[in-house]
Amino acid sequence: MRPAGRVLGVVGSLVWDTIHRHDEVPREAIQEWGGIGYALEALSASLPSEWTVRPLLKVGEDLAGEALEFLDRIPRTQIGGWIQVVRKPTTRVELHYRDGVRKGERLSGGPDPWRWSELEPRVQGCDALYVNFITGFEMELETATLLREHFRGPMYADLHSLFLGLGARGDRIPRPLPNRTRWLQAFDAVQMNDSEFSLLAGKAGDPWALAARLVGPELPLMTVTLEDRGAAYVATAGFDPDPESWPRLRERMALPGPARSGLVSQEGGAREGDSTGCGDVWGATTFARLLAGDPLEEAMGRANRMAARNVEYRGARGLGHHLAGRLDSGEGL
Repeated sequence: MRPAGRVLGVVGSLVWDTIHRHDEVPREAIQEWGGIGYALEALSASLPSEWTVRPLLKVGEDLAGEALEFLDRIPRTQIGGWIQVVRKPTTRVELHYRDGVRKGERLSGGPDPWRWSELEPRVQGCDALYVNFITGFEMELETATLLREHFRGPMYADLHSLFLGLGARGDRIPRPLPNRTRWLQAFDAVQMNDSEFSLLAGKAGDPWALAARLVGPELPLMTVTLEDRGAAYVATAGFDPDPESWPRLRERMALPGPARSGLVSQEGGAREGDSTGCGDVWGATTFARLLAGDPLEEAMGRANRMAARNVEYRGARGLGHHLAGRLDSGEGL
């Protein structure tokens, strides 16, 4: 029996999105909250009942009131005292899509990264951490290393925007992950999409062979989302899907046996709609269901279904109700 009243800390960035779809008529830009909002809404639909969510976020003072109102409406979130309002503009992202494929992303504004001295008191009392690099500037490697050293619960991270550089005008430019091994070993489980997975290997060649070498006591699990094909994973020998077991591996030198991998296919194939936030929904659902005690492939299968359901809904506002089946169609935007 696991204790009641458990807390999942969520580190990420709340983003004001402007979304352009160039193949739609009328071609009106859509503006709405996004970023970590997708993950928070997904957690509200998938976490077991004994868990609550503590968003560990910095929000710009220009939209602080609206941001806090949005967060307060997400079921099972604790916003009191954990959100830091900063004298910086709110993070804004401009997204351009054509034929359902993202063709460009531009970032502006945003707070400074968390320092360890700021983050340390906020993670106290958390039983697990979900970290999502929405912008890639949520924390620097030094802070992530200190987080790993001092936080004793399981940590799952979507590395997403660590694979994006920043151009002179704020354009996001794909790049290999700098300090690859140190970033990967800062967390117990990491997630990336297939494009990022290819960048992970760089000149090393086969990313699957690299992943098999990288997983171990310091990194038991690596997951890769594959869009309409589903998702894959590479896990260390003897992998235990219970996140409670992951921190106990950190002190071990090695695990016997080879890594294992698998594919969890997407049921029903590709969906038509809005793919914004699918990776965030997928990762939040996977970690939530692992915390609930689901086997790995069962958790990933549910995450596939939730990501597919996300495609049918626009925006993060109210998404959790849709994912939980309480709405028939999206009314987020």
